[in-house]
Amino acid sequence: MKLNGKVALVTGGTRGIGYATTLLFCKEGAKVAITGRSERQGRKAIIELKKEGFRDVVFIQGDVSKSVDAKRMIEITVKQFGQLDILVNNAGIWIGGTVETASEADWDKVIDVNLKGTFLCSKFALPYLKKTKGAIVNTASIAGLVADVESIPYCASKGGVVLLTKAMALDHAKEGIRVNCVCPGYVMTPMLEQEMLEEDVPKSGPDREKYLKEIAELHPIGRIGEPEEVAKTVLFLASNDSSFITGTALTVDGGYIAQ
Repeated sequence: MKLNGKVALVTGGTRGIGYATTLLFCKEGAKVAITGRSERQGRKAIIELKKEGFRDVVFIQGDVSKSVDAKRMIEITVKQFGQLDILVNNAGIWIGGTVETASEADWDKVIDVNLKGTFLCSKFALPYLKKTKGAIVNTASIAGLVADVESIPYCASKGGVVLLTKAMALDHAKEGIRVNCVCPGYVMTPMLEQEMLEEDVPKSGPDREKYLKEIAELHPIGRIGEPEEVAKTVLFLASNDSSFITGTALTVDGGYIAQ
């Protein structure tokens, strides 16, 4: 198993890419702490993981954009499992808008969760990762590499995550810590559902199917991605399989930005 004996913290680990990553990490032998803002969703995720036969999992409720919460998440993980080898900064939100239409509150919320949250969790995890010569994997996005219309807060936050990743990789390479990020294309996650909700796409019917077909066709591979496909890339970057890789932004996008 690729993560046997390792301890990981996955923020936003209760659903979507975060949950798929957690499940895969558990299968590969890791002990995993997951975080989220919803206590209900967190309990549900832990129940599902334990049904799969995994016992070394714990949920920590909190908001990554708050310093006190971010610090507590790291400390509880280490107290529970004795060390920290892997940090996956996956927690993120999407709010659309242009510079004109996005409110200041929308801007602050997206930047705080997606970018500041990555900064804070990394900050508090680094003292422990130095001891284990661990790895950080950040969830960025194709929107951090190429722009999209009416997505100003999200694009800015994910572009920041990409450069934060590269800067951290340089700062901590000599300490044996690798820092990378994944840049997914469109993936079938609750975040995509939220985006469709804001676009007034119905939850079922031909209009929804048409919208999903148009999204799928944006990718040369011809379909929308699955959370498990991104999780496999996160596993690669978190494991020794990528031992000579740091500071990279690895796209998992069905060829989206190759166009």
